[in-house]
Amino acid sequence: MNLLTPQLTIDLAAIQANYKLLRDKASPAVTGAAVKANGYGLGVVPVVKALYAAGCRTFFTAYLQEAILVRKALPDAVIAPLHGVSEKDFAETRVQNIIPVLNSLKEIENWSNFGKKRDEKLPSFIHLDSGMNRLGLPPNEQEVLINNPDSLKSLQVRAWMSHFSSSDEFNNPITTKQRDQFKSLLAKLPPAPASLCNSSGIFWGKDYLFDLVRPGVALYGVNPTPQQTNPMHPVIELKAPILQTRDVDSSMTVGYGATHRITRKGRIATLALGYADGYLRSLSGRGKVKIGDFLAPIVGRISMDLTTVDVSDVPEAVAHPGALATIIGPRRTVDTVAAEAGTIGYEILTSLGARYERHYVGATGA
Repeated sequence: MNLLTPQLTIDLAAIQANYKLLRDKASPAVTGAAVKANGYGLGVVPVVKALYAAGCRTFFTAYLQEAILVRKALPDAVIAPLHGVSEKDFAETRVQNIIPVLNSLKEIENWSNFGKKRDEKLPSFIHLDSGMNRLGLPPNEQEVLINNPDSLKSLQVRAWMSHFSSSDEFNNPITTKQRDQFKSLLAKLPPAPASLCNSSGIFWGKDYLFDLVRPGVALYGVNPTPQQTNPMHPVIELKAPILQTRDVDSSMTVGYGATHRITRKGRIATLALGYADGYLRSLSGRGKVKIGDFLAPIVGRISMDLTTVDVSDVPEAVAHPGALATIIGPRRTVDTVAAEAGTIGYEILTSLGARYERHYVGATGA
C-alpha cells in the first residue's frame, strides 16, 4: 500500500449480493447487468467476473470495444452494445459472438443484409423508443416496421427493448405511460421477449418487468429508490491520506482564488485527492469528509491533485499527516457525496479516477 496514494476498495461480494437482491425482486424475469463505462467506474473485468459467478449471463455495454473486453473475460455470456455496431465492425461482431442493439431501420437493414450475405439469421436486440427521444426507433420508423414485418425475416430478435426516462420518480405517471406504449407496440410486432426495466424500474412491480431487466447503477450500491431507504449494499470505500496539516488564523485564505477566508484560529489538512481523481470541483466549499468519527468540511477550491479541509474541530491525534480521510464509505455514501456535489451517483462512480490504488475484495462463487 502506498501511504501517499488514495485508496479505493471495491467489494465484489456486495455487487454479487446486489445482483441477487435485484434478481429475486425481478423474478421470474431474467436479470442481466449494465456494465458500461468500465463497469460504472469500478473496473469492468472484475465486475463482470463477479456478476457471472453470481449467475448473471447477459451483459450490456455502450460500445463494441467494451463488449469485446467483456467477451475476453466471459467466453459464453450474452453481450450486447447498446449503441449498436458500425458496418465496418460487423465481421468482428460476429467473430466475437456479440449481439448488437439495433436503434434504427437503417441499422436493421444493414445487419439483415450482412446476415443474408453469410446465409445466417443474425441475433439482435431491437430498441423501440417509448418517450426518451434519445436512441431507438422513433414512432414513424416503428410504424414502418409494424407494416413490414418481413424486414425482420433475416434476424433472430432476441428481445424488443425500450428504456424508462423517469422510473426513479415513483409518483411520475410517465413511467406507466411508457410501459403502456411499449405493450401496445409489442402487440403489433412479431413475438419475442421484451425488456424495459432499468434499476429503478424493477421496483415498480410485476406489471413492469416483462422478460428481461437491465439493472445498472443499483448493482454498484447507488439508491434506485430515492426518498426511500436504500435497499442496496454499499460497494465502494474511498479514502485519501492527509499529506500535511498547518495552523491558520484570521485574515489568511485557502486555495486558488483565495475563495475561503479564515475567520478564527484553526487547522487545515491537505488531502491527496483532486478533480484529476474524479473528485468533482463542484464539491468545493460544499462537501465533507470523515476523519475518524469527525466530519471535516472542504474549504477553498478543490484543485487538480489536492483538497483542503478544515480540521479545527478534529483532534490532532486523529487528523495528522498519514491519517486517512474517508471520502466515500460508512455514513458517507455515494448518494450523499452526489447530493453535496449537486449531481447524481452515476457521475460520482463513473468519474472515479485511474490514479487510485484499487483493492478488490470479497468475490465468491455462485
